[in-house]
Amino acid sequence: MTSNQPSSSSSSLPAASSDSQGPDEVSSSDPSSSSWEPMLCSEAEEGQAPLSLELLYHLAQTSSSSDAVMVAAHQLMLETGFVPQGCELQSGEMPAGWRSAGGVYRLQYSHPLCENSLVSVVALCMGPVLAINATLKVNESVDTIPKLTLNPRSYVTTQCPGESAAAAFKDLKKLSRIFKDQLAYPLIAAARAAMSLPVAFGLAALPPELLLRVLRLLDVVSVVRLSSVCRHFHIATADSALWRHLYQRDFTGSSLSRPIDTDWKEVYKRYHKNRSELLRGRRLPLYRSFPPQPWNPRDIFQPLPIPIHPPVPGIIGGEYDQRPNLPRGLLPRPRFDPIGPPRDPERRPPNFRPAGGRPADVRRGFI
Repeated sequence: MTSNQPSSSSSSLPAASSDSQGPDEVSSSDPSSSSWEPMLCSEAEEGQAPLSLELLYHLAQTSSSSDAVMVAAHQLMLETGFVPQGCELQSGEMPAGWRSAGGVYRLQYSHPLCENSLVSVVALCMGPVLAINATLKVNESVDTIPKLTLNPRSYVTTQCPGESAAAAFKDLKKLSRIFKDQLAYPLIAAARAAMSLPVAFGLAALPPELLLRVLRLLDVVSVVRLSSVCRHFHIATADSALWRHLYQRDFTGSSLSRPIDTDWKEVYKRYHKNRSELLRGRRLPLYRSFPPQPWNPRDIFQPLPIPIHPPVPGIIGGEYDQRPNLPRGLLPRPRFDPIGPPRDPERRPPNFRPAGGRPADVRRGFI
């Protein structure tokens, strides 16, 4: 029995070593291991892709660049909070019937922030361009979001289709920004507006103190334009503390020792108007900066430059335009065309012959 114990212990060591090396090998080859960190498409660098996109791309079995872009679009809709509709899905699977013949793609979603709403995303391949249309249905009303047009070759590499999404995609940050800003976020905003719900994201959803900090970073033109967007922004941009900060920032060296109830917006407006008038006075036109010169009689006898084209009779020009300070009485009178005064219409020329007449000396014609 004593001889069997070392053999049993020695036989158990290789098994333990093989078990200890197994998880390391799996973690290095399996993309779903714990070595992958949570990542969004907007955070992916070149050569990287989120784990969820890797799973979608692997199970979707894409065959073209348009298929890959629609897989990425589905991932971006999931990142925004949309829930696929129509069937029960497992993690890492595309909805059933998302791809059909002829390059047509159909997806349906709902959103927790927009109850009783249905979003239909339909994409169509139009040559090298993929046109994505989104339709929002809230209760009985139907709203359409402006069409989004993408070029799949701008976001898919030449290695697509392949086994890795990190090698198949490029510029995921740009694709995420364009898709969410032009399709996903407008869908949520339109759905909540149709249901008369408050804004859930964006600048209007910020608390007043955070909105005021953002407004302090803008220039005056942007603040004024933002005040005309809606009533909420009009009230926020009318804050006296905001205009006091803008006054102190734009007019360096100005005094801030004023009463507490000072309307800093009016103070800023007055100083801005004064500065604009001062700058306008420094930019007077050239003809205003030189006063008119007095008339000099010597100008009459100075020879005028020979014009390239001769003056046309009957048109005022030449001296009238080149020397506007000369008195008009000293300039020659306008000429006539033809030269000379008009003739008397009643006066007959010396060789006048009435219509149908003949010369006085008929024989002269035969000589």
